[in-house]
Amino acid sequence: MRLALRELRGGLAGLRILAVCLVLGVAALAGVGSLASAINAGLAERGQFLMGGDVALRLSGRMPSAAQRAAAAEIGTVGDVVKLRGMVSRVDGGDSVLAEVKAVDASWPLYGSVVLESSEKFGPGMAAAQPALADKLGLKPGDKLQLGQATLTYAGTLAQEPDRAGDGFGFGPGLVVSAQDLERAQLITLGSLYTSELRVKLKPGVSVDAARQRLEAVAGDGGNGGGRVRDRSNGAPGTRNFVTQLGQFLSLVGLTALVVAGVGVAGGVSAYLGARTRTIATLKVLGADSATVRAVYLWQLALVSSVAVLIGLAIGAATPAAVAQFAASSLPVPPATSLQWGALAQAAWYGLAIALSFALWPLAEGAGMPAARLLRSLTEKRARPGAATLAIIAAAAASVLVLVVALADQQLLVMGFLAGALGLIAVLWALAAGVKWLAARAPKPKSTLMRLALANLHRPGAPTRNLVVALGLGLTLFATLATIEGNLASQINRTIPAKAPNFFVLDIPNDQKTAFADLVATAAPGGRTVIVPSLRGPITAVNGVPAQQIKAGPEAWILRGDRGLSYAADFPEANTLVTGKWWPRDYAGPPLVSIDDDAATALGLKIGDSISVSVLGVDITARIANTRKIDWQSMGFNFAILFAPGALEAAPHGWMATVQVPADTERGVARALSARFPTASVVRVKDVIGQVQILLGQLSAAIRAAASVTVAAGIAVLVGALAAGARARTYDAVLLKLLGATRGQVALATLAEYGLLAAIVSALALVLGSTAGWFVVTWIFKLDWTPDWPRVLITVGVGAVVTVVLGLAGNWRALSARPASVLRQL
Repeated sequence: MRLALRELRGGLAGLRILAVCLVLGVAALAGVGSLASAINAGLAERGQFLMGGDVALRLSGRMPSAAQRAAAAEIGTVGDVVKLRGMVSRVDGGDSVLAEVKAVDASWPLYGSVVLESSEKFGPGMAAAQPALADKLGLKPGDKLQLGQATLTYAGTLAQEPDRAGDGFGFGPGLVVSAQDLERAQLITLGSLYTSELRVKLKPGVSVDAARQRLEAVAGDGGNGGGRVRDRSNGAPGTRNFVTQLGQFLSLVGLTALVVAGVGVAGGVSAYLGARTRTIATLKVLGADSATVRAVYLWQLALVSSVAVLIGLAIGAATPAAVAQFAASSLPVPPATSLQWGALAQAAWYGLAIALSFALWPLAEGAGMPAARLLRSLTEKRARPGAATLAIIAAAAASVLVLVVALADQQLLVMGFLAGALGLIAVLWALAAGVKWLAARAPKPKSTLMRLALANLHRPGAPTRNLVVALGLGLTLFATLATIEGNLASQINRTIPAKAPNFFVLDIPNDQKTAFADLVATAAPGGRTVIVPSLRGPITAVNGVPAQQIKAGPEAWILRGDRGLSYAADFPEANTLVTGKWWPRDYAGPPLVSIDDDAATALGLKIGDSISVSVLGVDITARIANTRKIDWQSMGFNFAILFAPGALEAAPHGWMATVQVPADTERGVARALSARFPTASVVRVKDVIGQVQILLGQLSAAIRAAASVTVAAGIAVLVGALAAGARARTYDAVLLKLLGATRGQVALATLAEYGLLAAIVSALALVLGSTAGWFVVTWIFKLDWTPDWPRVLITVGVGAVVTVVLGLAGNWRALSARPASVLRQL
């Protein structure tokens, strides 16, 4: 320890690279983990505010029964909230805009407070809008709005809405009205798509568990089956799942960056030990054995690594506050202010374990060489580490992998990602070895400078392998992201608009189906309209087993919440029959159902099995007649659950339609539909695509930010490799100058070397990144392959330029070395 501290007084030299690499990797992991954990902690802390109560009973397509209201009143103060979509417009003219309408009673909000930008007060006859809706309609306090059959006065823009994040994703901006005004608007008719909630603020002494049990006991009361009970512990489940999954993915990207940083750690340790060659040799001449030397430098590495990890943790710990300060509008809730010790501990262990894994190999090589070989030559081949060292390296690496998988929510996904990342590293390592092998056996160019450049790729101590692995991994990740983003942008900007209808129209009254079709035909002759029946309801049982008792993974999405339901006599377009037979058009037997083949596989269902679905509180049990493969890209109405004729027609329901009209008639058709059918919701596909583009843009920015750490780590590896080979480069340059080469010629040889290396790394990144992007797009997203090649080529091209520039800059000192001063030190 004394020897280690004494030597550290002389400076860190190559250990700076180790420190930078660890700071980058640990900061990325700690930052992503802390932010996701802080947001989830914020969601938990504000669960009452986000959900609007301590417990809530949610019903789909129906209002609470008297028994359900009485049960809620027994346990606390009750608030009524109804959510649905509606078209809103200014009374003085203008287009109608789709809004997510929230109708509330006088008790809203049970927790928190509502703040308007104006001095008006919200109440019956008034409406308050979220900023996006106010901007669209150009609203100011006192303006008159038309919602369905009701005329409302605009109270002001919502500056604070405590339960906004709990509302989840919507097709339009929010509008808040009173429950009385919702009745006047007449937006709810038979078959309308809406949800109602009984929110409860518990009385003192009533526990959340007891309240849940009381509401669950009446969730299926009085023909109002299928109610879902939730509590404040998970006030915004959709937001929590999204944050957790995105945080997990970004953590994996950060872990990849840390692995790249590990290569830099190995390079930094090699550089440091290379600068200490004479010191190590002197210690050995004076009697120090390999174990003593190894312990001295292991202490130094441990001290520097610990400080670097602490700096990375400090940056990561500050990330939630920094994001909250500069990007508060992008967060669902303010992150918790407390330190996220679990995320920080995880990042610290990953950093230290990976530092140990990558540092032990070069440390064991340097410490194990005899003094004579250390003093003899820079190119002496080093001995490989012993079995004990290899076992420690394997154990450290395995601990990281096991911990990552054990802490993951979706372990199969994480295992697949890790397998892909490790496989990519192995491929890059093998390709790098192949590059050195080919460079050694390739025909010698006539140009002296090109021969020098080619020889530098395979000479003893060449950094080719480390650079190909580190820079190749970072550039491959960026090329993959560029390929995926280009495909998604192409789908959203070109493919989807070409296939999609102009409008989706929801909640068409049951008795006005024909009038709707006639209006579209009159307003836009030649337009195409497809109208289908629309209902909603949850699956309540599978083969007689209640849905709540079925333990299934994330792929069993069909069991979660309400599902869109419909019925059809003819086999639907954009579907493929997988198993079973389609029913006759005039079928009139017991209830039959057709379900999505992926959902059937997830639940282990086969032809003849049964499922029970709650439709307006009535359980309908049907036998599975067939399964279908659904093309979800068809941009039409697709139903995972489709009944045969005779089962649902008698239930009150509405209709949904897709409307395809010429572009020049789109605005007129929208106005005519809103005026003639005020209770229907007209969803413009362009608006939905715009929202998706904004969301994907935010996701891409987050992913690129995490991936940039990988590239930064790769650059640190390049710098470390340059530092490790600085002495050898200097001696090479001096010898070439003694033999008559000018500094310009040596610089051109270096430029050619790094140009070749950049071309190799960029080509590998292009091939591997495009292949990975193709797999994700076609097999995971199941989209058409429409790559944006300019975007991908620019990405890898910039990486190539950066590699060449840094290579020249890092070697400039060696190129500028004066032979006389260097030779005096030999």
